[in-house]
Amino acid sequence: MAVTRHPTRRDVVRGAAAVAAAALARPALAQAAPRIAVIGGGFGGAACARALRRLDARLQITLIEPNKTFTACPFSNEVIAGLRELSAQQFTYDKVAADGITVAAQAATKVDAQARTIALSDGATLSYDRLVLAPGIDMHFDALPGYDEAAAEKMPHAWKAGVQTLLLRKQLEAMDDGGLVVIAVPAAPLRCPPAPYERASLIAHYLKAKKPKSKILVLDAKDNYSQQKLFEKAWAELYPGMIERIALSQGGRVTSVDPATSEIVTDFGNYTAAVANVIPPQRAGRIAEIAGAADHTGWCPIDPVSFASRLVPNIHVIGDAAIAGGIPKSASAAAAQGRACAAAIVSSLAGQAAETPRLDGACYNTVAPGYAFSLKGVYQPKEDQYAEAEVTTSPVDAPREVRQREADQALAWFKTITGDTFG
Repeated sequence: MAVTRHPTRRDVVRGAAAVAAAALARPALAQAAPRIAVIGGGFGGAACARALRRLDARLQITLIEPNKTFTACPFSNEVIAGLRELSAQQFTYDKVAADGITVAAQAATKVDAQARTIALSDGATLSYDRLVLAPGIDMHFDALPGYDEAAAEKMPHAWKAGVQTLLLRKQLEAMDDGGLVVIAVPAAPLRCPPAPYERASLIAHYLKAKKPKSKILVLDAKDNYSQQKLFEKAWAELYPGMIERIALSQGGRVTSVDPATSEIVTDFGNYTAAVANVIPPQRAGRIAEIAGAADHTGWCPIDPVSFASRLVPNIHVIGDAAIAGGIPKSASAAAAQGRACAAAIVSSLAGQAAETPRLDGACYNTVAPGYAFSLKGVYQPKEDQYAEAEVTTSPVDAPREVRQREADQALAWFKTITGDTFG
């Protein structure tokens, strides 16, 4: 037979104290649901918003993104080469909204970190308890003499997928056979470091088939780059004599451009292009600077465990805008950071320390249809910054069936990451 024990006065006092302690341990969750705003609807921002919803259904989450359709950069080089249509790169936020996330189709114009408010382009003001900045990159136009937004209409950067992608494609289609395509590559840091060389490869594929007398010149502000031996082997095999690269130490750094004459000036020579793809230096999206989260470098210093800004309280920064050490600025890295940041925010709101994240990243490069290679890494905080814990790259001397298999894997990866983020 069960024995019923009546509570004593000591039990009541002890229970009340436990309830009070629990309330103090998680004040935000004990009161009104915390308001989390995410600025930027790319891979990082959208992944973060959806992860927040999965981790805590009570949160009030708003994703602020002026574009109703997201255009993905991965695989956009195939659009330039005529191998893919831009529509295959485009995704809506319908499924994000269906998760119960408010999607504000406005631009954020101001952040008041002290008041914890965001001004939107329609005049509305949004309050937040925590803010996640995922603004991606902006072009640092004033860092390259002669290059500005007007110049980009004649010398497209195509470093944000969309209108610029199609502009570069149209210029290549209109170019006479025998023309010179010049690709100007900036120094690091930049979004997706191997992408300029993938672009050179796929443009060469297009020219080989359509305009075989044409050449590509890569003017590079770096001496070395990611997966260099793999690219060089592919160029020698697939495009012999079509692609020339001039590295930094050889005079490849672009010092100025003249869009009126299509002239590109370097430390040791001038070049006139039939088509000029000028990729300028980059920095964090403008709203990061407005919020006070960007430092003198133009990028945002963060705590690597929580992604909290080192400059502004109650703000986190993820994706390309963040100074993240050894993690490349890529779609997979941004999505992984978004999920880890969401977990850190939920832990913080519950009064708990964030777990040290272990982030996976993958980067696929396609140099021709059915020919790709990859770099895959695991990244963890080390000495207050991210460092490579494990990195594997495709073997340089792999047979073609391996390149085909990696091309198939690249397509599967793109389908998975876009499905997880926007589907």
